[in-house]
Amino acid sequence: MTYARNDFDPELAEDFDSPHREYERLRNECPVAYTKELGGFWALSRYEDVKAAASDFARFTTGVQNVVPKVAFTGRRPPLHLDPPEHTAYRRALNPLLKPEHADALEDKTREYASGLLAPMIDAGGGDICVDFSSFLPVQVFGEWMKLPEEWLDTLHEAGRAFVLSVHMNEPETMKSTSLRLYDMARNLIALRKDKPLDPATDPTSALLAARQNGEPLPEDMIVGTVRQVLVVGIVAPLVMVGSVSVHLSRHKDLQDQLRASPELIPDAVEEFLRLYSPYRGFARTPTEDVEIQGCPIKKDEAIALLYCSANRDASVFPSPNEFVLNRANISDSLAFGRGPHNCPGLHIARMELKVALAELLKATPNGFEVSGQIKMSRWPEIGPISVPLRFL
Repeated sequence: MTYARNDFDPELAEDFDSPHREYERLRNECPVAYTKELGGFWALSRYEDVKAAASDFARFTTGVQNVVPKVAFTGRRPPLHLDPPEHTAYRRALNPLLKPEHADALEDKTREYASGLLAPMIDAGGGDICVDFSSFLPVQVFGEWMKLPEEWLDTLHEAGRAFVLSVHMNEPETMKSTSLRLYDMARNLIALRKDKPLDPATDPTSALLAARQNGEPLPEDMIVGTVRQVLVVGIVAPLVMVGSVSVHLSRHKDLQDQLRASPELIPDAVEEFLRLYSPYRGFARTPTEDVEIQGCPIKKDEAIALLYCSANRDASVFPSPNEFVLNRANISDSLAFGRGPHNCPGLHIARMELKVALAELLKATPNGFEVSGQIKMSRWPEIGPISVPLRFL
């Protein structure tokens, strides 16, 4: 059903601050908002509503549409596209490889990658922290975690970035073609692991191949979908998060200096940055029955976007929500990694990656850095910069 109302326009051009002003308006004036754009969907902007919908998979399924805009044109990709109990076998196979100790084991290599990516920027006196640094770093880290052949990394970076940009530009045909390239990579990786198996305790693809559900192997097409999902899911959020952190620190030189002088504060700073600049606004759910939220009726099968980035700035939960507060008392309430059965399984790797990226950037810029050009913003389903030119001082 398409409604006459149009409470906000998700396709308006944005700058670094404008979406947060708009979501504050929605929280105050229209917490359950509807738009006809991007296929038509509802948007939840308040903390408790987002948390409740994310946690209740029985009434709010991810199996119909998992993001806004709808981008899954080329097959189902567990575990994100499935709800419990169907999704559980895929999470059970991957979760042991995403524990804190596995993230810790990647830290030295992540630091090496980050240092190497920053070296030419140091020589040049700056560069685009998103294009030159954070678009590459997560590809290298995930490549290490997935034990990809090194010669595949350039292809993954190019294909993954092309897919992400097609989503941002809302170009369905390009989404399909670039997604199919990633599916080809997934099939090739599975064939490689079948030919030369690795230890399922250390390799995600081998773990999926070894997994059993009711005594049977997981369906081949679903394993392909899972590997396809994993190949790209960890690329985008770190890209925009590093960009957002860089903009914030450029605006707040006192905080930049404080973290540079006291790097032991970086882990707590990362948690507050994740709250303040949560990189997702378009994770979607679909009601399995007619529901009412904040007095607003929503019909069964109508798409709902969970505005995590708005929920994490809800003043009823986080005092002074638009301010950076180091060691915020209730930071554990942050929804930066979601809630419920689809909370981000890679949160430990993501935290490690952001801590290392920030520490290495501060270390590489003893005199500081500042934004030196136009910031280019992402579009739905992410929120944050995809281009931030920096000058190293």
